[in-house]
Amino acid sequence: MALYEHVFLARQDLSQAQVDALAASATEIVEANDGKVIKTETWGLKSLAYKIDRNRKAHFVMLNIEGPGSLVAELERQNRINEDVIRWLTIAVEEHEDGPSAMMRKNDRDKKRRSDREERN
Repeated sequence: MALYEHVFLARQDLSQAQVDALAASATEIVEANDGKVIKTETWGLKSLAYKIDRNRKAHFVMLNIEGPGSLVAELERQNRINEDVIRWLTIAVEEHEDGPSAMMRKNDRDKKRRSDREERN
């Protein structure tokens, strides 16, 4: 089975519960097409470099997927249909990263820096 990383951006006006529901529906699509989701990470609401469909921010979600190539085609087809998903990217990888992704490590590092600054004041 091939390994993939699938990242999608959801509209900024969605609640966190709706974003989690989008991730759950993506997981259902993967499992319905003989694949499995190894890990799901929600990176949160982040600013975009440029406006996409009048959105300045988006909710970022990453899925580590194991499955056949036809699964990716179906997942991307469903993303195209869904109005809440504004962008997505799926890449094939040699192996999945152990532990948190680079984006999650960056969030932890930023939180630590903020708390260090607050302690100095």
